[in-house]
Amino acid sequence: MTDIIRPGRAFIIVCDSLGVGELPDAKDWGDEGSDTLGHVLDREHPNLPNLERLGLLHTLATPRSSVTPVSAWARMAEISAGKDTTTGHWEMMGLVVHEPFRTYPDGFPEEIIREYESRIGRKTLGNKAASGTVILDELGEEHMRTGSPIVYTSADSVFQVAAHEEVIPIEELWRICEVARELMRGEHNIGRIIARPFIGPGAGKFTRTARRKDFSVAPTGETVVERAHKAGRKVAAIGKIADIFDRVGIDLEIRSESNSDGMAKTIELARQSDSSLIFTNLVDFDSKYGHRNDAHGYAKALEKLDGEIPALLEAMRPEDLLFISADHGCDPTDVSTDHTREYVPLIVAGRSVRPGSLGTRKSFGDLGVTVAEFLGLETARFNGKSVLSQVTGR
Repeated sequence: MTDIIRPGRAFIIVCDSLGVGELPDAKDWGDEGSDTLGHVLDREHPNLPNLERLGLLHTLATPRSSVTPVSAWARMAEISAGKDTTTGHWEMMGLVVHEPFRTYPDGFPEEIIREYESRIGRKTLGNKAASGTVILDELGEEHMRTGSPIVYTSADSVFQVAAHEEVIPIEELWRICEVARELMRGEHNIGRIIARPFIGPGAGKFTRTARRKDFSVAPTGETVVERAHKAGRKVAAIGKIADIFDRVGIDLEIRSESNSDGMAKTIELARQSDSSLIFTNLVDFDSKYGHRNDAHGYAKALEKLDGEIPALLEAMRPEDLLFISADHGCDPTDVSTDHTREYVPLIVAGRSVRPGSLGTRKSFGDLGVTVAEFLGLETARFNGKSVLSQVTGR
């Protein structure tokens, strides 16, 4: 099949970390019993009438709703070796990650830190796995006194650099993160370098700002995003999507300050954009609530999203499709603050969609291949199986 022109735009909303139950191999990852959505529902009982109508509560192993969905729904398994943002998004766009990115649960090797300090001309603090908010309280004031950036990691493949915006200006923080990106390749290949700017007067009062920036490794093969771009379909990336794909295949990059800001910008594009693929990541679920074990905040964020869904559906054209999914889990009721290895939801909505269950999908890539077929792209090179004929009759 060669690329062909088809009408209609594809909207993808990634609810970052909204897992819907442990995968069969969750125990191997230390995540047995994890269920991000299910546990938030159990503990907080959020009111989600619009997401419920779309079928979100039917994506759990045991459906939590008696409402008949108006959309198509499924849960998707991850076949890649990972449970991180980069791996999840790449697989979602048809590219399986067979070799996991390097992780450093005990901190980075001393030779790496020495080389990094030499290249940036500054000493560093930290160099350990830590919660981002906890390490600010621990080392933030010392950072303000010394000007030394805080370097830390987690159970995921990340090299994070935190700096107070009044101590290290944002452009300089981004520059030293680019230095880290160049350093952490080859033997020490790591998924993402993350700039973590913050503000505040002292411990207990520090706040991370929205000017976070991710410096990802470039995709190791072609993704649906890149294929769409090459075929002349305009790709708009909202939130950290452009970072995740190292801007490969991105035509329009739009930063967002919050979930609601990301949704507002998505709705704005729905009303006026000629982009064929509008790809949005809502990171607050993960960064503000999942990693901080804040089930109440997670529930409130879901309720906020629920209230924004009708405006997006109203702004979409009759020929458009909306896909709602996630990239991994991050159960806020878990004993750890790390990502969890879970199924993720797949919701396909639109005026042309036939409602019904799509079962359990074998790969996150089913979403991407469906999008590719919907946009008239060649699909054979991508991992995944399209559900387009099931949801639209095409």
